[in-house]
Amino acid sequence: QVQLVESGGGLVQAGDSLRLSCAASGRTFSSYAMGLGWFRQAPGKEREFVAAISWSGDSTDYGDTVKGRFIISRDNAKAKSTVYLQMNSLKPEDTAVYYCAAGSSINETPRTYDFWGQGTQVTVSS
Repeated sequence: QVQLVESGGGLVQAGDSLRLSCAASGRTFSSYAMGLGWFRQAPGKEREFVAAISWSGDSTDYGDTVKGRFIISRDNAKAKSTVYLQMNSLKPEDTAVYYCAAGSSINETPRTYDFWGQGTQVTVSS
């Protein structure tokens, strides 16, 4: 199994920065060298791809709405990884619950990810 625990959400003003963290652990996670992604979901909207990073960190992908503003990175330890999402120049439309997800490869489709965290709320006021 894989455990994913997000942290770092909160209430900020437009233009501010925020960094989310997701601690990933579990034997399955390290055994299969899983990729990690961030998705978000605002009320009444579908889950949206934000960013993803491969196990090695060599490959990254970003959603069009966050390119140039968000940066994904990861830190792999022996049996645990932490993925970060640095969010800069935040806008009110970035308000959503942000979810961390783990999968065998990185892509923009939520259903291809096998494990999900509980989510952390990000609210950006205008």
